Amino acid sequence: MKTILSATSIFLALTTLGFSQTNYSLETSSETIEIDRSRILVESVLTKEEQAALTPDDVYNSLAAGNERFVRSDLTARDHSIQIRESSDAQYPKAIVLSCVDSRIPVEDVFDKGIGDIFVARVAGNFINDDILGSMEFATKVAGAKLILVMGHENCGAIHSAIDGAKLGHVTKMLKNIQPAIERSTKSEGPKSSKNRLFVHEVSENNVRHAMEMIVEESDLLRTMLEKGEIGIKGAVYDMDTGVVNFIK
Repeated sequence: MKTILSATSIFLALTTLGFSQTNYSLETSSETIEIDRSRILVESVLTKEEQAALTPDDVYNSLAAGNERFVRSDLTARDHSIQIRESSDAQYPKAIVLSCVDSRIPVEDVFDKGIGDIFVARVAGNFINDDILGSMEFATKVAGAKLILVMGHENCGAIHSAIDGAKLGHVTKMLKNIQPAIERSTKSEGPKSSKNRLFVHEVSENNVRHAMEMIVEESDLLRTMLEKGEIGIKGAVYDMDTGVVNFIK
């Protein structure tokens, strides 16, 4: 059985043990993996000037390209210890991503981004509320992020539960935020239940669209920034089977 280790984890383990030579050799139970230290990215975190020079399209293209690397298992190997120190006094992220809380979606990895690159807001069902809007306003107006990305995902437990009318403590109230997406999902044939994958997919996409609409409708600040071209707002659905982020047109 082949053992697969990421370059980052190997690098961190070796540097912790005090290795410093250019090329590392690591033996597993079935093979030897050669790690070239020159491929470890010693990447400076974004500066205020570099952030200011970005456009929303620049950031969108950067996220899309990062996801392509993630899907190819070609993640950038970063020296996180350096990035931690460089970002300790200030932060100038490129984007804020609203994602579900699902543990199978490591947002920074999905877009091949490092420390200080993106804000990440999470709530089950990736819906909009006042706290999320406030976080987005801070990320963009105060901290200078150029893109808001709402990212849902396939096989979302919150979507399934909302479709099936689950009742459980505070979950019941939370799932009401997904109801508008269910009501506008009328194209899929078959039962309106979580067992109908086409219907679930339609609701997932419409839930993202609804969140994008809510951002513009509920936040005067973000709407004005969008109209001026200072920020962009995009939507996407993450494919749990492939790791591909499918951006919504």
